[in-house]
Amino acid sequence: MNPILVALLLAAPATGPAAPLPAPHVLTLEDALKSAREHQPQLQQARAQSAAAAARADEARAPLLPQVSGSGSYQRTTENFAATPGSTPAVTARPSSSWNTVNYWRLSATASQLIWDFDQTSGRWRASQATAAAQRETERATYLSTLLTARSAFFAARAAKDQLGVARETVANQDVHLKQIEGFVAAGTRPAIDLAQARTDRANAEVQLIGAENGYATARVQLNQAMGLEGPADFDVADEPAPVVEGEDQPLDPLLDEALRNRPEMAALDQQLKAQQLTLGAVKGGYFPSLGVATGVTDAGSSLDALVWNWSATATLTWNFFQGGLTRAQEREASATLVALEAQSATERQQVRVEVDQARLAVRAARASVGAASEAVANARERLRLAEGRYRTGVGNAIELSDAQLALTQAGFQRVQADYNLATSRSQLLRALGREKALE
Repeated sequence: MNPILVALLLAAPATGPAAPLPAPHVLTLEDALKSAREHQPQLQQARAQSAAAAARADEARAPLLPQVSGSGSYQRTTENFAATPGSTPAVTARPSSSWNTVNYWRLSATASQLIWDFDQTSGRWRASQATAAAQRETERATYLSTLLTARSAFFAARAAKDQLGVARETVANQDVHLKQIEGFVAAGTRPAIDLAQARTDRANAEVQLIGAENGYATARVQLNQAMGLEGPADFDVADEPAPVVEGEDQPLDPLLDEALRNRPEMAALDQQLKAQQLTLGAVKGGYFPSLGVATGVTDAGSSLDALVWNWSATATLTWNFFQGGLTRAQEREASATLVALEAQSATERQQVRVEVDQARLAVRAARASVGAASEAVANARERLRLAEGRYRTGVGNAIELSDAQLALTQAGFQRVQADYNLATSRSQLLRALGREKALE
């Protein structure tokens, strides 16, 4: 033996068996939804947009409140007198001038208040409030869509995990079959072609297992994205079925009524309609005058210790008699936008009806598919048991055994797909009804 290797082995400290790797964290559906609520960037963006809309409503209210401003100025100027025509008697002598300069200070404060403008400003403020309320409903729609994406990704990962389980079971069965057939061929009771068939089936099962392992890893990565996370997907999804949606067996009409009440898209459109109606009223106010008052105080002079104050009060009535047809054009635009929103609301109602009907029908079909797929798995398992018995007794052949194993594998995948379809259909029904979670 290499003396250097011997020395290294003797110098190495004695160690026990390697510690087992920690089990991966089991991620539940509630964990996935909680993470999506807290970390999903799209939801954070929607919340920021709601905050911005609320701020714009406050901006629209500002002109309705008292406006107070102050200013101060300092000027160094010459004091040469220049007559203004019409304001002073004509000066016959040529006025004198020089480069002598003096200080001039001016301090002022002004307060103003809009009294009435026929709802032009107040109408736009209320329209902004309705728009902010519509944005909050849009945020809630994003929230529900975020939960739907997280649910769908969770159940997709769970389906991939179940497919991995089917693939592993298939490999284990093929290992048993291969060992048995090797013994039969070695004993001369079976032809060598049976061994070739068994090895082929074992290799195909291994390929399926590799694909299933990669599919499960990919599904976990996609679930990580749906949860708004950027770290490694080093978790294992829990074996949770999709909870039953309360009322999923009901006919369409009661479910549709609930959806129209709860769907944030409908509430957002209602607020947008309200905002547009208020905007139209504000535009019509442009046909009438506006009234405002203001008061101001000034303190001015050439020296800070010798300033002279003045006070003034002003009432202003402003009436734009003609602006080139601007107000009329704005009114037509607002009216057309209102009609478009009404049509959009009707379209959305139809879309909600379709989504609810499709989701409830999908749930009904998926539940029936789960029952049929379960029966298919049980029958395929019994077929494999019989085929294995027939092969051991010499009645059956390798092709019959291979076909039975293939049928069981396909039935297992079909059952996984049926479970996944039921889970996603229930998730879609929750979203269609505007619910955050299933009520059991």
